[in-house]
Amino acid sequence: MQIREAAADDWPRIWPFWHRIVAAGETYAWDPDTSEEAARLLWMNPAKRVFVVEDDTGAIVASAYVTPNYGGPAARIANAGFMVDPDQSGRGIGRALAEHLLTAAKADGYQGMVFNAVVESNPAVRLWTSLGFTILGTVPDAYEHPRHGLVGLHIMYKAL
Repeated sequence: MQIREAAADDWPRIWPFWHRIVAAGETYAWDPDTSEEAARLLWMNPAKRVFVVEDDTGAIVASAYVTPNYGGPAARIANAGFMVDPDQSGRGIGRALAEHLLTAAKADGYQGMVFNAVVESNPAVRLWTSLGFTILGTVPDAYEHPRHGLVGLHIMYKAL
């Protein structure tokens, strides 16, 4: 497994799992009907530092980005997004990518990382808490989950 910065021509290999994850409507507060063009602009935005994970065959199996969560005097707090191809879950890819991104964010001068809307039923909550994130609060019944109905959105934070 290799983690590297993404190149623009990686997008066609990110899009299939990006679309699958967002269209499922279980973990991201993005429109499940997001077009490929809009998704590319969201994920591959030049303001974001984007990474990919390649497996031993060279297939891209995960991607993540880091970007300032706020602007101006608060730009030292990062935000991030993570996606692992659902067919690759349980292999430690998400943890390896998260650890890599936290290290990169700290090296880039960020003082902390915040997630603004983590669906409380998302299995990744367990990963984030194991990496030292705390739940600062939960917006109750803020997310209409396709299987669980209304669930909360956590705001999570970790100092770097």
